Amino acid sequence: MNVETSLSKEKQIALYESILLPRIIEEKMLIYLRQGKISKWFSGYGQEAISVGCTMAMDKEEYILPMHRNLGVFTSRGIDLTRLFCQFQGKEKGFTKGRDRSFHFGTQEHKIVGMISHLGPQLGLADGIALGNLLSDNKKSTLVFTGDGGASEGDFHEALNVAAVWDLPVIFVVENNQWGLSTPSNEQFRCKQFIDKGIGYGMEAVQVDGNNIIEVYETISKLREEIKKNPKPILVECLTFRIRGHEEASGTKYYPEGLVEEWSKKDPVERYEDHLVDKKFITISEIETLRKKLFNEVSDAFEQANNEPAIPVNTEVELADMFFPYKQSVIEGSGPKKEIRFVDAIQDGLRKAMDKHDNLVLMGQDIADYGGVFKITEGFVEAYGKDRVRNTPLCESAIVGSALGLSINGYKAMMEMQFSDFVTVGFNQIVNNLAKIHYRWGQKADVVVRMPTGGGVAAGPFHSQSIEGWFFHTPGLKIVYPSSPEDAKGLLLAAFEDPNPVMFFEHKALYRSLKEEVYEGYYTTEIGKAKTIQEGTTLSIITYGMGVHWAKEICDELPNNAIEIIDLRTLAPLDEDAIYESVRKTSKALVLYEANYTGGVGAEVAALINEHCFKSLDAPVKRLASLDTPVPFAEVLEYNFMPKNKLKQAILDLMEE
Repeated sequence: MNVETSLSKEKQIALYESILLPRIIEEKMLIYLRQGKISKWFSGYGQEAISVGCTMAMDKEEYILPMHRNLGVFTSRGIDLTRLFCQFQGKEKGFTKGRDRSFHFGTQEHKIVGMISHLGPQLGLADGIALGNLLSDNKKSTLVFTGDGGASEGDFHEALNVAAVWDLPVIFVVENNQWGLSTPSNEQFRCKQFIDKGIGYGMEAVQVDGNNIIEVYETISKLREEIKKNPKPILVECLTFRIRGHEEASGTKYYPEGLVEEWSKKDPVERYEDHLVDKKFITISEIETLRKKLFNEVSDAFEQANNEPAIPVNTEVELADMFFPYKQSVIEGSGPKKEIRFVDAIQDGLRKAMDKHDNLVLMGQDIADYGGVFKITEGFVEAYGKDRVRNTPLCESAIVGSALGLSINGYKAMMEMQFSDFVTVGFNQIVNNLAKIHYRWGQKADVVVRMPTGGGVAAGPFHSQSIEGWFFHTPGLKIVYPSSPEDAKGLLLAAFEDPNPVMFFEHKALYRSLKEEVYEGYYTTEIGKAKTIQEGTTLSIITYGMGVHWAKEICDELPNNAIEIIDLRTLAPLDEDAIYESVRKTSKALVLYEANYTGGVGAEVAALINEHCFKSLDAPVKRLASLDTPVPFAEVLEYNFMPKNKLKQAILDLMEE
């Protein structure tokens, strides 16, 4: 390995010790895999120079976001090997309490943020972490890895585009090992090299020999210094090769004959050893001594992990760890009230939250100078500045990821979906990152996703859906759905105080059609607590959102109806006690919801009533919801689609049973 470098002998020896450790772990893990002591292994054999070189070049307080083949990141950050091996074996002393495998974890202590299996979402998280660094002006960089296969994901484009537009101090490292599992590069992409992509994003792009640890280390070190003076994203392509399979079970039989042998000659550890020996920085004898020392350390640490008991099963702990520990302290409303619209209550809630939490950042399409399509953030740029009120490109996945990255870096974040329907292109980040991150490795997700939702506005299939059921099915998310201006403000402020992910649904048809007296000051409403809209004894209508207003309207048409209306307000956590108390009192239940009939929140509520209140029922639980079709555009079709036109008869029928 011929390379000119000014690195001292001591530094070069330190790099060697750092690259040798993951190589020895690799060799041992392959043995342990065959012995059944670990269940799976994603090998980075032959790619260690990238992980180690990048990590050693970064400051220990700077975040790194690794992938499957980046063992060298974890070892170079000094993670205790016994704990690391406990992670591989699913032991309690690992980083995920047995809930996730291999390198699917993070650790704030070592400033590492683990990946999920979806090869790309971590890039958006890196944007958010880098944004936090930019806002703090702390001169830090963030480094995130992806592979040549993972770079085909839409998350790659979204994250690089956002980083370029916002001048984020993030280094995107593409480990170009030329294979995505069994698919070669010529079947993955048509560009000659990844640095060509830098032109399209308007960012600097650098290519290095990924099997040359000095070149990797010096390149990243130089780029870090550039970013300190001039915050910007940089794309780094590291050319390398995956010697072993995607994971050991997949093998390498699909490789052309001779390819492994050709790249084995460029082995980063052996090349570097030769370099150090040639420089007379180390002797063969010293290499053998160091190998033996590290081999024994690895063996001892693994045996300690292996001797740890199997993880105990505790259902209470499993359920408790779904959320970051938090007990809401409700702030009661006081002082003067003012009649405002639903939309104004949301706006006032946002202002109060921005005033209270100076680390809160708002993000969304057109929310800055334009004020959002519903004008909720109108005037916010003048009040809080463009750093905290940020227009985003059209890239929901990257922005949800950025919101989570901000949270990881100590900020609060809100992302506004322009319409809740658009959440589908950010779905993965919500259900697999936001919802699972605390359960997986104890990281809170202090993020609110605002979701203008619902129909009745003749907007058709892609601007009118009621999709809360998609998230209701996902553990780890809190779901709030207010039906009044007072609750909208109080619950929104509560959502921002809660350090857990909150999906906040706002019915668009209520924005400017509903007014109410609302406290002008700061107050919060309890998340997870239903509200009795009107008391009764003959029938319970369990509903939320627009359903509350439909129920009130129809009940007003029925004199002396004695119907009780329960507004759930929060769908997760669900106030089951309020539901059961009402149904046991009235003995009849109608569950009303705007979403499609099948698989909706109402179906779960009906099942719970049947399971817990069966002996109190005088009639079967009835569900009333929208048709099982997309939301139609024409007003007459949309009216027929929704349940309101059937509500009165449904009430009368149930009362007669």
